[in-house]
Amino acid sequence: MAAARRAGSITKRCECRGENGRRLGKDCPQLTKKNHGTYQLQQETPPKADGTRRIFRRTGYAMVKDAQGDLDKVRAILDLIEEGDDEEQWATQIGDLLGQVSSDRAPIPDVSEVKRRLSSGVELVSTMTVGEWLDSWVAAKKTKRLTTKGYESHIRVHLKPGLGRRRLDRLSIAHCQAFFDAIDEANEVIAAENQARREQEARCKWGKNGRPSRAESERLAAEREKLAAMPPYRNITGPATKQRIRATLRAALNGAIRKQLITFNPAEWVDLASGKRPKAKLWTAAHVAYWEQTGEKPSPVMVWTPEQAGAFLDQAEESRLYAFFHLLMFRGLRRGEGVGQDWVHVDLDAGLITPTRELVVDDWEVFEDDLKTEESVSTIALDNESVAVLRAHRARQLAERDTWNRYAAEERAKGEDVADWVETGKVFTDVDGTWLHPEKVSDEFRRLRDRAGLPPVNLRDCRHVAGTLVHAGGGDIFAVQKTLRHATSQLTADTYTELLEEVDRDIAEKAAAMVPRARRSREKVVPAGE
Repeated sequence: MAAARRAGSITKRCECRGENGRRLGKDCPQLTKKNHGTYQLQQETPPKADGTRRIFRRTGYAMVKDAQGDLDKVRAILDLIEEGDDEEQWATQIGDLLGQVSSDRAPIPDVSEVKRRLSSGVELVSTMTVGEWLDSWVAAKKTKRLTTKGYESHIRVHLKPGLGRRRLDRLSIAHCQAFFDAIDEANEVIAAENQARREQEARCKWGKNGRPSRAESERLAAEREKLAAMPPYRNITGPATKQRIRATLRAALNGAIRKQLITFNPAEWVDLASGKRPKAKLWTAAHVAYWEQTGEKPSPVMVWTPEQAGAFLDQAEESRLYAFFHLLMFRGLRRGEGVGQDWVHVDLDAGLITPTRELVVDDWEVFEDDLKTEESVSTIALDNESVAVLRAHRARQLAERDTWNRYAAEERAKGEDVADWVETGKVFTDVDGTWLHPEKVSDEFRRLRDRAGLPPVNLRDCRHVAGTLVHAGGGDIFAVQKTLRHATSQLTADTYTELLEEVDRDIAEKAAAMVPRARRSREKVVPAGE
């Protein structure tokens, strides 16, 4: 039945009451005044399944044109009924939708959106919330263990508290944008509270020699009470993390589209900062001086120079994990790939190594997994020194196996339950042959780094040293990509462009210094001021 044949109207009403306490309604003498009362609309809609009559009503319009605009929207939705192959089914769905919109005081949906949902078989009325769908979606995911945990973390920490109560079928771009804007606002609060705590900590310290006086001790005690009442340090949610949160939301909503629960993904249109990867920088003398003066790193990703990498390897040479660090620096293996490397995929005669598996940490528990990308499973050529280092490591590992088995036998003779060396086939193992926990590698790295007195880098940043060495040896960006097994050259360029420019400058300076010049020699011997 077309909207034109349905009863509908716009009337004016007010809250004025007569002496008997009843509303005057249309009999109020003030209704003729322009600013008295408000407009309301009503429109008959398809009856319920049991035949009960339904009326769509909405009140509170200050202008008649606003009421007329909404009435036109309602009638346009009702006109869709005649376009359906099953007119009765569409009539029931549209009646239920408008009834829900009326009772919830929700915005009247766009007619094109209603038509898309009807045509695609998506329910017009649903009570499922965003939080309920996120829980259902992540429970059904078949992704890698840590990837799924990342989704779960985004949902638990951010998405459910911020968007979980909203109806899934009514989630809009504005809702999503407001959610991410709220993260930015929270970041400002966190940054301010962290700064206030740092300042308060400074007020709690006694920076002078000797013991403080009684009055000063009382002051310090009062300041420490204030510090105890302040919020603890918290991390802000950075641009890259927000991009990952948005990716989780976008993937979940795409899943809802595939299930025909919604027809539009509002997360696609959220405006966020780029969240680009930080540029890697070399620990040049100037950068080291800046860090020593301020305590701040010039970039989140800092890379040792070849000289600094050599100093670290010199320090690490007597470590049982020296071969691991050597491969990390020269061939760019990742931590999980290194501890997960099997001897069966190492050909020392041909000088080749192929990472195929990795050991991953999940709340200190270690499990074995496939590598993340197909590009990661690539054969890497080994230089002669790396082959020699691995041969020496293999000899050391076999000696460790014999030593452990003798120790185990002696302990069993004493009644102790000590097992023989565990043959895992891994290149790098613990002292008993079992899997080497990745965090033990990181601990050993930090110990050696600090002992060598080098500027701070993370273990994962040492992989970048391999990229700089490839470039310094004459390789271009594609050679760096192949060595590090990046999925695209764009990923390599985004991370390494600035770093390799610094390497280029260093190479240029060394090249210029290699050419003897008479003028340069004279300038060196002429005293200043002459």
